[in-house]
Amino acid sequence: MLTISRFMVKGAPTTVRVSTDLSIPAELACRLAQKPAVFRHVVWPIFGVRHMPESLRPGEELSARIYWLLVLPGWIHTLRLVSVTPTEIYSNERGGMVRKWNHRLTFDPTSESSCRYTDEVDIEAGVFTSLVAAFARVTYRWRQRRWRQIAELLA
Repeated sequence: MLTISRFMVKGAPTTVRVSTDLSIPAELACRLAQKPAVFRHVVWPIFGVRHMPESLRPGEELSARIYWLLVLPGWIHTLRLVSVTPTEIYSNERGGMVRKWNHRLTFDPTSESSCRYTDEVDIEAGVFTSLVAAFARVTYRWRQRRWRQIAELLA
């Protein structure tokens, strides 16, 4: 018999926060995070997006199909870029079962040549919120591992 906790049924919004240290300056890391090639690298091979513009300005929106393992078509994911500063990117996203995926990437300087990179996402996916949050934790740990590899190459 399948039992679903009251928390899962309610589908309360949740926040996932994962951080790592990078051996590159914060502003450089933030500039790199805005490049489609870097995005494709850090999410490979979990998922991908085939068509991405080279740049997006605050207020602009992008919708694209997610491909799991780069070949299995998923849902259409929509991202609206809310703001970009020299050390932070903030977007509002949604798609599939995910009603809200508000993602903040911060790059806090820890020295002139290093920073603390944090992915923070507010998630709302109804009864699937807990499952989506677990997926976010795994994905962000993977992404940050790939980011550390990039930073090591550039340092």
